[in-house]
Amino acid sequence: MSTAVAAPARTGQVLADLIPASRVRDVALVLGGAVLTGLAAQLSVPVPGSPVPVTGQTFAALLVGTTLGAGRGFLSLALYALAGVAGVPWFAGGTSGAAAVSFGYILGMVLASAAVGALARRGADRSVLRMAGAMLLGEAIIYAVGVPYLAFAAGMSASAAIAAGLTPFLIGDALKAALAMGLLPTAWKLVRK
Repeated sequence: MSTAVAAPARTGQVLADLIPASRVRDVALVLGGAVLTGLAAQLSVPVPGSPVPVTGQTFAALLVGTTLGAGRGFLSLALYALAGVAGVPWFAGGTSGAAAVSFGYILGMVLASAAVGALARRGADRSVLRMAGAMLLGEAIIYAVGVPYLAFAAGMSASAAIAAGLTPFLIGDALKAALAMGLLPTAWKLVRK
């Protein structure tokens, strides 16, 4: 009789891999990541002069990608996006649908979760400095999709979209990144004990 036990942490693993492997685990992690992102989106604060609010979505999306890995992170954020398009009211402020001018940020989160998940498999989540690089890349991907989408959907010029959809969020995103930079390397240290 054998008992499934998670292997010791090693490079190539993400935190979710420490849970004994099964399809049930993977489905639960993907669903849980989507729900976490939906809940974080409800932490929504309007930004004067911008159609895009400050939310907890970006933090959740990057955390989901980093802890679940590229594949499960991508599936989790894709599920979040598809369910929201289908009518689940879990986008920022309890909205849903693809018509929002901020939907491009959600598409960017899907890609960013996969990117940071791939970096986490290479050990980016094990140190503060590497985690900072992963978070910066993730944020850059989100903005690279979200800001042009905002410009197109809202009929804004590129400079207006940057002013409304990027600049007001930089300080908050730096704080979210700092939180992730402390949280994930600390989680690995606790797991190793």
